[in-house]
Amino acid sequence: MNDRERILTMFRGDVPDRVPWFGDLTYWAGAMEWRGEVPRNWQSSEDYYRFHRDLGVGFYLQGYFAFRTVTTGDVEIDERTDDRMRWRQVRTPVGTLQEEWRFLPDSYSWAPVQHMIKTPDDLPALRYWQEHRYYLSNEEQALYRRPLVEDLGVVLCYLPRSPFMQLVAELAGIRNIVDIWMEAPDAFEEALDVMVASADRAAEVATAVPADCLMIPENLSSEVVGVRFYEKYVQPWEIKWAKAIHDAGKVSFIHMDGTLRGLLSRVGSTGLDVIEAVTPQPAGDASMSELRALAGPDPILWGGLPGIYFTALVSDAEFERHVREVLDVMVADRRMVLGVADQVPPDGLRSRVAQVVELVERYGRYA
Repeated sequence: MNDRERILTMFRGDVPDRVPWFGDLTYWAGAMEWRGEVPRNWQSSEDYYRFHRDLGVGFYLQGYFAFRTVTTGDVEIDERTDDRMRWRQVRTPVGTLQEEWRFLPDSYSWAPVQHMIKTPDDLPALRYWQEHRYYLSNEEQALYRRPLVEDLGVVLCYLPRSPFMQLVAELAGIRNIVDIWMEAPDAFEEALDVMVASADRAAEVATAVPADCLMIPENLSSEVVGVRFYEKYVQPWEIKWAKAIHDAGKVSFIHMDGTLRGLLSRVGSTGLDVIEAVTPQPAGDASMSELRALAGPDPILWGGLPGIYFTALVSDAEFERHVREVLDVMVADRRMVLGVADQVPPDGLRSRVAQVVELVERYGRYA
């Protein structure tokens, strides 16, 4: 079997010849681009797909949203970016929102200096902005990538995050959310209702894109979003769009890349087909052998290899021991995909990534 055949077999509920191995290399590749080791926009080139083939890594995470956003009315958006900072200002008739993010060269990542949503005073402008957004299909990217992926894996596109997780990960941060929710709960929920209507418009466009899989890229972690917030504000949206993805004939994913123990059972009951980037101990808060009991019988669990294991901070012996331990659980379970939890980091070792397929061929075959 090739990588595409393996994963499609598992999606159908059957058992392939061995545990599928699909790695998220985007963070690693982005750092390579930043360091000048590969050309700019390398991840959109044919060579990036050959890179996966050379390493024996199945391909799935294209990292792009299946819709384009258009802002209407008298909303003005000003965006600026340089090598170290990015700024965005959203001006509306009822207020102005602005954010600032800084690039951290040591980690090749962006961190918020100033969130867009800070106090209840920002909610009217947030509502106005969200009310004046509509969405167009971005299917050109899916069509472009299809012939590049071929037998290497699947074409996967993003829906928006659920509105609450948009606030957590993009617009406000959990501390601001809690403060606003406690100070002005009615205004918070009114704004969130407007965001839900906007996100629904985007998700409806996304489900029509010609892809194999659609992901809700939540970046959900149990120590950030507790049960109360999840059940009230996040889970209903995920249940609604898991069903819509199925009705569109596609496989539904959620990106859950943080701690698992508090929410995994609830995410497992949403109807989503795949819970992706699950991170076990020692980086996470649950052992590999506990994950199925926590998640329930239905979802495919995708992950298992913490990113740090691909660096020199972990010995060769410990790397092999962990991969073999994870494969033992996956072979017995038959509903798990070996993946990176959640990404190969900028200081990842090519030799480690290449070694995984060798270990899977040796220890990941089903009896």
